[in-house]
Amino acid sequence: MKQGLFQVVANEQLTETVWKMDLVGDLSAVTASGQFVNIQLDGNFLRRPISVCDAADDRLTLVYKVVGKGTEQMSRMQGGTLDLLTGLGNGYDISLAGDHPLLLGGGVGVPPLYMLCKQLIAAGKSVSVILGFNTKAEVFYEEEFRRLGADVTVTTVDGSYGTKGFVTDAMRDIDYTYVYTCGPEPMLKAVFKAAKTSGQFSFEERMGCGFGACMGCSCKTITGYKRICKEGPVLKKEEILWAD
Repeated sequence: MKQGLFQVVANEQLTETVWKMDLVGDLSAVTASGQFVNIQLDGNFLRRPISVCDAADDRLTLVYKVVGKGTEQMSRMQGGTLDLLTGLGNGYDISLAGDHPLLLGGGVGVPPLYMLCKQLIAAGKSVSVILGFNTKAEVFYEEEFRRLGADVTVTTVDGSYGTKGFVTDAMRDIDYTYVYTCGPEPMLKAVFKAAKTSGQFSFEERMGCGFGACMGCSCKTITGYKRICKEGPVLKKEEILWAD
């Protein structure tokens, strides 16, 4: 973990509620896709955890959804600096992917899969990606994944774009060696049940500190309690216990 000031160099709206922010700063602590940063915002006591969408050289890309006061404050920023804790969380392990990994993202679970996709393709993998949204107006980053060289399928619950249904509906016709996924818990649970292989699941949880001190985001796994912000947010399929 490292704390530092980052310069906001771009901040653009992708959909009605989703924004993309580019920052420049020290990214030496970011070692894996699937990690997150914790952002200090003026007037807010707790930092805001945001998944890393991409990190290259000194440029950090965050794609976030405006859901409250903090993220609304972020959406109004054009320039300025932000205090970030970087290198948080364990991230995805790409060594287990096999030849044809499948990436499944739902809503704002899509962004952390972008850097993962980049890394897998650079490693010579044939990557399939399924992006799930409720409706056409919510779709983002489809073309960005295509430009990386991934085979991309988009699903919408209402059928207004791409394949009608959920990400699990599109899984049936794809051959894959491993699963990586991030999204809301109902989606993760459905992917867990549908997956024919092992995989890694990135969980969202309310966080106090973001680096393991407060224990507020602990969850029970087969191997004992783990902190989503520290030993997570990525858990292997074999260790996950679902709450009833």
